[in-house]
Amino acid sequence: MAKKLRKSHIVMIVTAAITIVVVMFALRAAKANKQGGMPRGGRSGTIFSVKTMTLKKTTLHDYVSTNGEVESQSSIEVFPDMAGRVASVEVQLGSPVKKGQIIAYIDPNEPGVRYVKNPVYAPINGSIVSSPLKPGTKVSTNTVLTTIGDIKNLQISANIPERYVALLKPGLVANITLEAYPDVMFTATVSRVSPVVDKASRTKEIILSFDKDDDRIDAGMFAKVILYTIDYEDEVVMPIDSLVTKDDKYYAFVVNGDTVERREVTVGKTVDSVAQILAGLKDGEIVVTEGQTSLSDGAKIRDITGGMQTAEKDSPAKPETDKNADGRTGGGRGNRGGAQ
Repeated sequence: MAKKLRKSHIVMIVTAAITIVVVMFALRAAKANKQGGMPRGGRSGTIFSVKTMTLKKTTLHDYVSTNGEVESQSSIEVFPDMAGRVASVEVQLGSPVKKGQIIAYIDPNEPGVRYVKNPVYAPINGSIVSSPLKPGTKVSTNTVLTTIGDIKNLQISANIPERYVALLKPGLVANITLEAYPDVMFTATVSRVSPVVDKASRTKEIILSFDKDDDRIDAGMFAKVILYTIDYEDEVVMPIDSLVTKDDKYYAFVVNGDTVERREVTVGKTVDSVAQILAGLKDGEIVVTEGQTSLSDGAKIRDITGGMQTAEKDSPAKPETDKNADGRTGGGRGNRGGAQ
């Protein structure tokens, strides 16, 4: 009898302990709910801070980035009429010359034979754009003494890799920066495209004319060329990094008040990490650009930007010298051309 009472007493104690534990957990859960807290992971009360942007139709400007050299639009190499040695030079680098002006004398004398020094004349008006040969230099009729060019009318020669030649044509516009003026943007237009591809470099040469004369530009300067090749128009755009992927599909999070909707989208051309959205989004909608990796469909958000951001571009704006320029924002595939 005593054993039965003892056993019954133990069962009652264990039951009471379990009841106390259950009640404590229930009270703790109720308190957490009241304070807005629930067990971690996907709780309905969680509010995510995000950054957003308002979509708008934007033209993306694709481009090729390469290097070039400033040179005279017209120049001519000067050769002596007779072989011998350079007796004297009457000009120096940068000297202005007129057609018919003597620029050097050649001494054709050989042992046992004496000749009058032979003058070398400037064949055109212009300036000396390459250093003349020094006195005493032995020359033949195939030796270039110097080069005369028109330094008031300058152009840029640049080489474009073969994979881009289908895009090349006269009239394409470019932004030009010079080593001497890294913070100044000059503009130029393609005036000529070589009809052949160089076999050694697998490039095609283009010639660009500056849109405006500028005394700061000198022949021989090194130029960095951003050549705009093709425009992608009439689609909304957003940073490609703002999209999430699943099963090879792209999704964007669209803001609806204080919640978001996950929506599948179709991506078009991408330029400088900014992508066209061909389907799934509309002009004027607000999408999440930062914080999207923590979201799910229907999640609550706090917008800390108010949809005021735009798709940022790393490339300079396309020159408005293009007849189709309309002031819309643009971008481009960075550092293409000769650098890759």
